[in-house]
Amino acid sequence: MPSSYRTHVSNVLVIGSGAAGLRAAIAADQAGAQVLVIGKRRRLDAHTVLASGGINAVLGTRDPEDSWQQHFADTVKEGYRLGDPRVVEILVTEAPDAIRELAEWGCPFALTEEGAIDQRFFGAHRWRRTCYAGDYTGRAVLQTLANKTADLRIPVVEDHYISALLVADGACFGAFGFDLHSGDRTTFLADAVVLCGGGHTRLWRRSSSRRDENFGEGMFLGLAAQAAVMDMELVQFHPTGMVAPPGVEGTLVTEAVRGEGGRLTNANGERFMERYDPQRMELSTRDRVALANYTEISEGRGGPNGGVFLDISHRDKSYIIKRLPRMYRQFIEHQMLDISESPMEVAPTAHYSMGGLVVKPETHGTDVAGLYAAGECTAGMHGANRLGGNSLSETVVFGRRAGSAAASFALNTEVTLRPKRVISAASDRLDELIHSGNELARPVQRALRDLMWEHAGVVRSGQSLQDGLAQLYGLRSVLGDIDVRYSDEGWADLAQTLDLRAGVTMAEATLKGALARTETRGCHIRADAPELDPDLQVNLVFRVDAEGHVGEPWAADVPPIPAALEEWVSGTDDVMLGGRLLE
Repeated sequence: MPSSYRTHVSNVLVIGSGAAGLRAAIAADQAGAQVLVIGKRRRLDAHTVLASGGINAVLGTRDPEDSWQQHFADTVKEGYRLGDPRVVEILVTEAPDAIRELAEWGCPFALTEEGAIDQRFFGAHRWRRTCYAGDYTGRAVLQTLANKTADLRIPVVEDHYISALLVADGACFGAFGFDLHSGDRTTFLADAVVLCGGGHTRLWRRSSSRRDENFGEGMFLGLAAQAAVMDMELVQFHPTGMVAPPGVEGTLVTEAVRGEGGRLTNANGERFMERYDPQRMELSTRDRVALANYTEISEGRGGPNGGVFLDISHRDKSYIIKRLPRMYRQFIEHQMLDISESPMEVAPTAHYSMGGLVVKPETHGTDVAGLYAAGECTAGMHGANRLGGNSLSETVVFGRRAGSAAASFALNTEVTLRPKRVISAASDRLDELIHSGNELARPVQRALRDLMWEHAGVVRSGQSLQDGLAQLYGLRSVLGDIDVRYSDEGWADLAQTLDLRAGVTMAEATLKGALARTETRGCHIRADAPELDPDLQVNLVFRVDAEGHVGEPWAADVPPIPAALEEWVSGTDDVMLGGRLLE
């Protein structure tokens, strides 16, 4: 691998080419900055394409009674009051314009007969506020943003791995990375950096994330640069992921299936959500439905592949193909199953990271000067449970804010220190990883994923978490013995090893956070602490020491909810859906 490096200079460097990254790049460009986007994958293959069901905004198309205050209340309550109220308020008030902007840029949202943007139900929403493009909304949003990026002639460098942020005197001045195919190294100098690197849910054996992404790489980059992370234990397990065939376990079965009337049953044919949430049934909160599915399976009422059944076959086939085209094709392609005729077998799957980098609500800046972040790699929005459809809204609302703030910082910075010793150190660290070893990254990754599924899965306990932490330290001891060399896959070994190192660090923060949160709250379910503890209505914050080891978490108070909005939260009972009858 070449040890020399080239240099590229820009005002704003965006790391990540998903929806958050592209929206940040557009905002920075429109603010007058010179922008560069770096992506691990091709620009139309970012993780955003897997966001299927929809994107939230109060438009009142179907339910004029809806309001941004109700969207705020649903979000805060769904998050068990751990979300930052200001972050939530920004999202719910700015999402409508963000969706209209996407529509103006050509996003093919489904329309009503009158030509307005249509909206569907998602779980735990009082009103219909989820805009959608079939069941491929994320792909439609990403394509729209990619087209806009191309129109603005913003350069996007594909197939590059960022191995380190460059920091001097507490300020970020760029990043260091390499081409995944050739290994050519580049120093990306910038006056400001926006991290949009996704979550860490690939750390679980059954996950809706794809191979080689979502090991917490973006969070790790920020953490290693001395930014803080928080709430890493708060991981959303989506209720419905595929269970077969091998290789696709965990692949998401979108909530839109339940939004369109899908019914959950167990192996005995019982519509079991009547026991867990008789009012909302399948459109209950994600944590309740995931726990219900997990319980039915663990108590022996699951199907032949260890799942429960999700049935939409009572809908007309033409309706299913129109509203759920991706799901229809997904099951035909992988199982030769026609979902208009037969139920799908599904089980919980690790889906979304509610924790991540600590950012300021208004700018999404970290406490490292010049370093911003947006999307799933950040914390503060979702609390202990994410409201379905809020993630895509978050990418465009806070991608825009982070990009705009980064551009302002860059254009108003007079002097940026760029010590060559910091760049050389980043290059040397890559050199140190390239050597013959007795271990391969893939098997160790699998061991890590098995560990996290078994010890920090849907239901946890103090003993299982302690055991998991001990096993994790054993895995960490082999990191220096990973075999890394050039192959017919280019420098995939090096990328996988960097993913693994990031994953081990983020797994440690997750396990330590889960141990410290001795309660059950939202997605975090402790079998040995089944009650909610009012004293733990706090965010758990982490940093790493000089050697890169995760310290113990400390508690940070959640900012108070403004009195006028508290009335909405307190006045929202558990019976939502605006009186809609489940079909």
